[in-house]
Amino acid sequence: NNCDKEVKTMNDTPTPNISESLKAQFGIDSVTLHYGLSQDELFKAAIDNDRGKVDPDGDNNQQKAYQTALGLEGPLVYYSDPSCTGRPVNDTFAVSRPEVEETVWWKKGFDRFDPDAFDQLLARVVEYLNNKKGALYVTDVFCGWDPEFAEPYRFVGEYATHAYFCNIMFPKAVRDDSDRTEAGWTILNVPSFLADPERDGTKSNRAVIMDIVNRIALVVGPADYCGVNKKTMFTVMNFVLPNKGQLSMHCSANVGPENDSAILFGLSGTGKTTLSADPGRLLIGDDEHVWTDTGVSNFEDGCYAKLIDLDKDAEPVIAAALSMKGTLIENVPPLPEKSISETDPQDFDLTDGSRTENTRFAYPLTCNPGVANGAKGPHPKTIVLLTADAFGVLPPVSILNPDEVMYHFVTGFTSKLAGTEVGITEPQATFSACFGDPFMSQKPSVYAELLAKRMDEHDTRCILLNTGWTGGPYGTGNRMSLRHTRALLNAALSGEFDDSDIEIEPILNLRMPTSCPDVPNEILNPRSTWSNPEDYDAQASKLRDMFRENYAEKGFADLGIAAAM
Repeated sequence: NNCDKEVKTMNDTPTPNISESLKAQFGIDSVTLHYGLSQDELFKAAIDNDRGKVDPDGDNNQQKAYQTALGLEGPLVYYSDPSCTGRPVNDTFAVSRPEVEETVWWKKGFDRFDPDAFDQLLARVVEYLNNKKGALYVTDVFCGWDPEFAEPYRFVGEYATHAYFCNIMFPKAVRDDSDRTEAGWTILNVPSFLADPERDGTKSNRAVIMDIVNRIALVVGPADYCGVNKKTMFTVMNFVLPNKGQLSMHCSANVGPENDSAILFGLSGTGKTTLSADPGRLLIGDDEHVWTDTGVSNFEDGCYAKLIDLDKDAEPVIAAALSMKGTLIENVPPLPEKSISETDPQDFDLTDGSRTENTRFAYPLTCNPGVANGAKGPHPKTIVLLTADAFGVLPPVSILNPDEVMYHFVTGFTSKLAGTEVGITEPQATFSACFGDPFMSQKPSVYAELLAKRMDEHDTRCILLNTGWTGGPYGTGNRMSLRHTRALLNAALSGEFDDSDIEIEPILNLRMPTSCPDVPNEILNPRSTWSNPEDYDAQASKLRDMFRENYAEKGFADLGIAAAM
C-alpha cells in the first residue's frame, strides 16, 4: 500500500556526465556528486547526512531528516530551519538584467537584484563549495507534463531531502531531454552558505534569486523550506510560458465523464483542493497548471498539502498517504516523550502548530484514487473563481461575462480573519492578482489577456463561487454549507446557469441565478439572508469600496481592465 512512483530514466538518453556539465556551467569541480539516486537511497542519505539548524537554540549540525516507525516503508520526516517554515518572501529576488527589466512584474516579494552583485555572489558560492569539498545531490526532472511545453529542471543541492522532494513533486521522462544543457533550468541550493548583506547585496543571511536570462536559481542560507524548490520553478514557468503564448495558472483542475475540464482558481482557504477532489471527476492537479493550444496540463507529479488541523475523515486521501512509502512530512513536531523513529505517522498531532502553522505533506499524485491520464485534460468548459468572503455579502454564486472575468481575475479577492484573539472578528480583504500574486513574474494583464483569448476561443463559461459567510459577516453569519457549494458547482459544470433567470445585486453589480437544484432559493440573494437588510447594504458598500480602492491602487485601468464595480 504505497504511492512510491517509479523514478524512470530515459532509456534512449545516455546518462549525462554531470561533473563535466556542472564544471562547465558553474565551475564546480571538487565536490562529490550523487546523481540520479533512487528515492530509497535519498531517504537513507537524508537521515545520515542532512544537517543544519532545527531548533531555535540549536546549532547548525542538527539532524534534519528522520524515519518513522514504518522505516523505509513510510514517510520521510523533515525539519526546516525554524526561521524559514514558509517561503522567504522578503528574501526573494530576480536578477534585473536589461533583457527582462521591462517584462518582469517587480514588486514587494519579487525585488530587483543587481546583475554584478549576483555574478559575484554565485562565484563566491561556487568557490565556497569547491573549498568545502562536500557532497551535492543532483536529480533531473521536468516542470510540466505537456512534452511541448515542459521545461527541463535540474536540482543541485546540499540536502538529499530536497532531491527526494523534487522527485515526488515533478514528473520524469516527459520527453527526450537532450536540450537540457541549452534550455534547461538549474537550482543550486546551498543552505550552509550564509549570505552577508553588506558584501552580497542581500537583505539577510538568506536569499532566493532567479536569474531568468541564464536559467539559474540560487538559494543560499536558511531558506531550506522544501516549497522553495517548487515555487521557484512555478515563478519561472509564469515568466517563460506567456512568452510562448501559453497561460500558466495557479489553480486546481479536473475533468468530468463528458470529457469536460474545469479549472478552479482560488487562494488558500477557499476550497481549491477540496472542491477539485470530486469522486465523479478525474483530478488533473491541485495547484499549478498551463492552458496550452491543446488543453490543460499539470506542471507537477505530486501534491504539497497543508497538514495543520487536517480532518482525516474529510480528507481520506491525505490521511491514508501519511503512512505510505515515498512521501514527505515537513515540520510536524515530534510527540512529547516519543522518538520520531518509534512514532506511527498516523499518531502525529496534526493540530500542533508550535513550530509553524504551515506544516506540510508532499505525496505523489498517484495517491489520489482518480487521476486523469498524463495529468492533463481537454480545453476547459468551465472556469471557477473561488473566494471566501468573510464580510458575508457576496452571492453564493455569480455568473460572469468576459469583462467581469478579467476584473475578478486580476482582483483575486478573498478575505482573511483578523486573528483568533478574543473580540477580534473584523475580516480583512485580501487581493492577490491572478489568484497567485507572489508567483506571477509578469504583469497581471499578460495573464488576463491570455485567459480572455482562451475563453473566447473555446466558449468557456465562468462563475464566481463564494465559499465564505452568509446571513452576516464572520462572527454573526454562518459558513456556506459545503453541500450547497458542491450543488452550485455541479450546476455550473452541467451548464444549468447558461440560460437561467437572473437578478442583479445592485451594490456589487453581480448577476445571480434565481434558482439552483438542491439549493434553497432564498440563499442565492445574500441580502435576503441578513436579518437587517440596511446592515447588508452598508457592509456591501464597504466591500465594494475596497474593490474600487484596490483597482485604482494597482492601476488596472491603465492595463486595459474594465471596472466591474
